[in-house]
Parts: sequence; C-alpha cells; structure tokens
Amino acid sequence: MKLIDLIAGTRPNFIKIALLIEKLSDIANVRLIHTGQHYDYLMNKIFFEQLSIPLPDYYLEANGITNAQITADIISKYDKILLKQKPCLTIVVGDVNSTMAAAIATKQNNVKLAHIEAGLRSFDALMPEELNRIITDRISDLLFTHSQSADKNLINEGVEKDKIFFVGNIMIDTLKKHFHNIEQSNILNKINLEKKQYALLTMHRPSNVDNKSNLVNLIEILNEVADKIKIVFPIHPRTEKRIKDFNLKTYISPNIKIIEPLSYFELIKLEKESKFVITDSGGIQEETTYLNIPCITIRKNTERPVTIETGSNTLVKTDKAIILGTVEKILSGEYKKSKIPPLWDGNTSDRIVEIIKEKLPL
Repeated sequence: MKLIDLIAGTRPNFIKIALLIEKLSDIANVRLIHTGQHYDYLMNKIFFEQLSIPLPDYYLEANGITNAQITADIISKYDKILLKQKPCLTIVVGDVNSTMAAAIATKQNNVKLAHIEAGLRSFDALMPEELNRIITDRISDLLFTHSQSADKNLINEGVEKDKIFFVGNIMIDTLKKHFHNIEQSNILNKINLEKKQYALLTMHRPSNVDNKSNLVNLIEILNEVADKIKIVFPIHPRTEKRIKDFNLKTYISPNIKIIEPLSYFELIKLEKESKFVITDSGGIQEETTYLNIPCITIRKNTERPVTIETGSNTLVKTDKAIILGTVEKILSGEYKKSKIPPLWDGNTSDRIVEIIKEKLPL
C-alpha cells in the first residue's frame, strides 16, 4: 500500500480528520503528522482520546511567536520528514499556519497536495487565515470544497475545474458519528445550566481580543446581553491572557459564567442545548447551522457565507445595535428559519476517499 501524509495541528484540524484517518487506512498507509500548533491539553490531546484518533507518527512541536516563525519552523521540520520518505499524497485541512506550512514543504518536495475546505474566502487580506487559504489553494492538486460558493471562488481565481471537488462539510462527519456520545455529556449538570436558558460565547480572534479598546467594547456589549440571558463562556487561553494583561476581569458581568476550555463532546452539547451562540469561530458557525441553533458571529466578515445564506448564522460585526437587535429577535421567537446546506450529511470522508482512489491509483 502506498503512503499518504495527513497534517493536523489545531483543534478544528483534529475534528475534521477523525473519521478520514479511518477511511483512508482502508486504501493506504496513513502517516499522521501533528505539528503541535496548539499546545493546551484541552485544546489538543483530549481530542485524540475522545475521537479515537491514533497517536501521531511525528510530533513537530512547532516553535515561534509570530505566524511567520511558526510557519517557517513547520516547513523546516516537515521538509526533513519528506526528505527521509515521500508519500504519494499529502492532505492538509482548514486554514491555520500548519495548513500553509505543510503545503509549501509538500510542493517543494514535488509531492501531490490535497486541500480539504478549499475555496473559503473572507476577502479580508488582514486575516492571517486568508493568506493561508489563498496560498494553499494556489498550489494544491486536489481541492475539496464544502460549499458551492467555495467552488465559485476557486473558478473565479482561475483554478482548473478538474481540480475542484464539491464533497461537503467534513466536520459534520465527526459530529454525526459521535452524536450519541455528545448527547450523553453531563456538562449542563456539571456547571448548573438548564436547556435553552443560556447563551454560549466563544471568542478568541486577534481582531477581537488583542486590542484593548475592541475587547472593552465587546465586553460592554456582552454585559448588556447578559442582562437578558445568562452567558456561559469557555475561555480560550489567548482571550484569558488578554483579559489578564488588560486588567479587565472586574468589568465582566457576574452573569457571564467563565469556565475552562471544554472537550469536543462538552462543547457541542452546550451548543446544542443553548438558546443561541455568540462566536468568532468559523467551525462553530458550521456546527450551529447543522444543529439549527441561532448563531451571532462577531466578525466583520466570514469565509463561510453558506451559514448565513442557508444556515442559522448572522454576521453582526461588533455593532452594539445589531447584536442587541439580533438577540431580541432570537428571544422573541422572530429569528430566521434555517436549513442544512447540501452534502452536510456525514459522508464527506467517503467522497474524499473515492476521489483519491480515482485520481491517484493506490
């Protein structure tokens, strides 16, 4: 059997590849390369345990403070692995530094490259993820998309149509497979919450938390939301550090319940049973759309417009009037109806494997 490399380094990566590893192992030897981009236990290791992901063959321990430093370190370390033994295909997922870095090392070693979640665009050049997406897509041989708008983006950029494959949303594969385990989570009892009597908040993007005035503005808005409904906030390490650095903890409403980062099962359970979610996460926009939970996205843009056009998501920027108005619509039962987008059916991994078998005979 031929060798396929699968690259992961962050929480969303692990969720996306969990079922794919199993499916790929039926047709090839799979070498899991863990870049180590996320280091926190609950943001990383626990996903291997819950999702039955095998231990990585290589752990790169990515080092660096800036995006450029992390990217360069991953390129160098993965390059050394490729020099020892080249796979017939490297698969990268998403839009993090690990994605672009591994993609560059792959192509510099003349190895075929596949990108899962290709074609997503925020059209915001200031987002580090946007650079990662564009570069990875430009050099990939197989581009697997999760929405038809992503196909259009790639075609508009001049990508050959025979490289583009609309396969659906791979995150939903994992969610569906583990739905029973998610339902069994006791997280609501653990933190004393009742179904539909709280809102879930996740917030970690640099544009929201790294600038003090931006973070203060959001805290003030969230405090007003918390006057209407309790908010539970599994805090990201980055956000926790910024709140401490800016000395803002005392400004946060007591009706915002700050808790430690959660495991995958616990977080999805909180999403599913919430009245609504406030987030700046791309993946959560998708999960809430599948679960039919109203989602308020506190960003200027999203690379996942299908979650707005078809799904349960609303883009509110960080505008107080829009946020509070959207909350009122949800609480009064006047929020929009949503649908699950095409091919978000739990079978994306199967479609990807079939295409790989066809395009790269193993």
